[in-house]
Amino acid sequence: MTTEFDLGRLLSERGAERYELHTRYLNHQLPRMLHTIGFDKVYERAEGAYFWDADGEDYLDMLAGFGVMGLGRHHPVVRKALHDVLDARLADLTRFDCQPLPGLLAEKLLAHSPHLDRVFFGNSGTEAVETALKFARFVTGKPRILYCDHAFHGLTTGSLSVNGESGFRDGFAPLLPDTAVPLGDLDALARELKKGDVAALIVEPIQGKGVHEAPPGYLRAAQELLHQHKALLIADEVQTGLGRTGDFYAYQHEDGVEPDLVCVAKALSGGYVPVGATLGKDWIFKKVYSSMDRVLVHSASFGSNAQAMAAGLAVLSVMENEQIVAGARTTGELLKSRLAALIDKYELLADVRGRGLMIGIEFGRPNSLKLRGRWTMLQAARKGLFAQMVVVPLLRRHRILTQVSGDHLEVIKLIPPLIIGEREVDRFVDAFTDVMDDAHSGGGLMWDFGKTLIKQAVANR
Repeated sequence: MTTEFDLGRLLSERGAERYELHTRYLNHQLPRMLHTIGFDKVYERAEGAYFWDADGEDYLDMLAGFGVMGLGRHHPVVRKALHDVLDARLADLTRFDCQPLPGLLAEKLLAHSPHLDRVFFGNSGTEAVETALKFARFVTGKPRILYCDHAFHGLTTGSLSVNGESGFRDGFAPLLPDTAVPLGDLDALARELKKGDVAALIVEPIQGKGVHEAPPGYLRAAQELLHQHKALLIADEVQTGLGRTGDFYAYQHEDGVEPDLVCVAKALSGGYVPVGATLGKDWIFKKVYSSMDRVLVHSASFGSNAQAMAAGLAVLSVMENEQIVAGARTTGELLKSRLAALIDKYELLADVRGRGLMIGIEFGRPNSLKLRGRWTMLQAARKGLFAQMVVVPLLRRHRILTQVSGDHLEVIKLIPPLIIGEREVDRFVDAFTDVMDDAHSGGGLMWDFGKTLIKQAVANR
């Protein structure tokens, strides 16, 4: 009996039901939220840094799937690699052999990762973090992990324990015995280490929430303190890694930093097959996998699958051959400088910060009486509404997709595909200027939309 399945026909017949299906069977709040802010678009196709709707209108992607689409969508080299690996019909995931692709990807990834020796492949960023937490606790024999205020490391139980946002943690206790310290506060770190029970500090070199960079010298000094107390430094590079900040890893912006464990994911997937990787020093892996009896003490059912490994190899090949890291640094500097030049022009624009193509645009309290009154009204309803007021017209008026950097933050985070260039910078800056002109005008559609957001915020209380 031949089984027939026609994906194209299924999408043609039922694709229009997408929002109804999500409402009925998945997270029902997602379509509700999208309808409320006018993000309920229907995208028909995507390529590179752009989407297209059914009318053929293009949309510039400055979000990259929260950083997953580092090479943009449907890069031809990654697509070909996946076609090739499927056509090869490999004897994948037998569990009792050693396939070549995981070793080849580990070799290539470690070539960009000085001072690291081995890799564990899982399926996501949060799984990469879980692996690092387990390894650190095991090899040090200590239970407690330190993390930084406002950190985001994932949403599974272990990574949630080191999540600095209470909104994600509420209702899921008890979690692991972990403690938050302020990013950059070496005295707070030292006080916790003196208690003798700390296995590691996990840190994003640039925090995704708010786009806050670790102060100069902090990572190196923290590493020294940790090692003095026989604890480890874990660098979470899930979003910042693979060229995002203008170096292969964000921790490489600071000389002398050699993390014991590094977590990567997102862009390594090429946007196709979920993959996560935990890189670490040789002695850590040898202590975790200390005997044949412990060969499966930590594993993942789909880890090291051929499709994910092929995608990762193709991604790294593209990054090397197309000089993606250098391009991200150059384009990021251009975009950041163009935006920073607007600070003196717009009193609602407080700061532009970040590295490479990870940029935070922060809004703040204006000086003029009229704007200050409107700002205060928004803040009283819910902090973060003004940033949302900027994000919405960027999409609806200018067809540019962005995001607010975190709950209750007046910050927009830009994490576009690393392949964008001057054309995309021009388009974004022109659109942002238009939206800010509107925000600073006497009236404007933005403030009308702000009233809608206020009503929604009040209704949700």
